[in-house]
Amino acid sequence: MNRQTRILLRIALALLCGLPLQVFAAAPRIYGWVEDGVLEPEHVNVKLKLDTGALTSSMDAQALKRFTKDGERWVRFNVEVKDTKSGEWLVLPFERRVERNIKVRGAGGADHRPVVRMQVCIGKQLLDEEFSLNNRSKMLYPILIGRRTLEHLGAVDVSQTFTSQPDCSAS
Repeated sequence: MNRQTRILLRIALALLCGLPLQVFAAAPRIYGWVEDGVLEPEHVNVKLKLDTGALTSSMDAQALKRFTKDGERWVRFNVEVKDTKSGEWLVLPFERRVERNIKVRGAGGADHRPVVRMQVCIGKQLLDEEFSLNNRSKMLYPILIGRRTLEHLGAVDVSQTFTSQPDCSAS
């Protein structure tokens, strides 16, 4: 069922039940399981996988180096992404303060990862969220958006992809 059909069904239901149409005006935005996004303030267009199975968002991090800056824990890393507009592969250097460290358990055992704050534009929303850093070079999507971020974003329809274009120029 496409988005337009779902909207028409909601309106018909509201009319049949005698509900005001404003009930559906505040309905959350529905995103596909893969969306275009923009890393800010670097303005890099990337593909994002919206992953309801992950709690914390995750980002590919190559050449990860921990260091101390002004008495705080920081990390320097590279992110390799394919710019969705130009089609070029880019290696972007980042430096971020470590917010916390997490222990991630998986089939391969346990892993300790740093968590940093990053800004990402999805649809018309500019989100300042936490991302765990890990080598995702063998994965199809360098960035996963987890449930902690999705709760601020909206619903995910796993039957759809690329439902919105990132536009945070007003943010």
